[in-house]
Amino acid sequence: MHIYFANGLFSQADFRFNAKLAAAIRATYPQLTIYLPQENAAINDKQAYADSKMIAHADTEEVLKSDLMIAVLDGPVIDAGVASEIGVAYAKEIPILGLYTDSRQQGADNQQKLTALQTIAENQFHYLNLYTTGLIKLNGAIYSNETDLIKAIATYQ
Repeated sequence: MHIYFANGLFSQADFRFNAKLAAAIRATYPQLTIYLPQENAAINDKQAYADSKMIAHADTEEVLKSDLMIAVLDGPVIDAGVASEIGVAYAKEIPILGLYTDSRQQGADNQQKLTALQTIAENQFHYLNLYTTGLIKLNGAIYSNETDLIKAIATYQ
């Protein structure tokens, strides 16, 4: 089984998180292959040069040969590249497992937080684009922690 791992890869934090989560998945499922774009030096060595067509071609090819996509949804907004990759996977009916760990999703039963929604600029919750999350939910699921995400991979083997 081939997995495409979609997340931003431009900050040290993202780069390290991606490597850590991919290593945990590889340790749990050593028989799987995971394409982690940051490991593709041909297009993601930022000291070198790769134009937009090279990047689009290389990553799209990997999405299309995948049996499953893992998409990290954390950040101020879903990374633009990740959203594009989700669209390609959805169009090709490749199952997608989203990971959304933002702590602002907590407290949905807190009445003060719910009441604050009625006050301008007091939203206590984080927003994710509903179209993009809908594509994931139509062909997969979204998890709030790494443990549940890693367990879910087994159902797609």
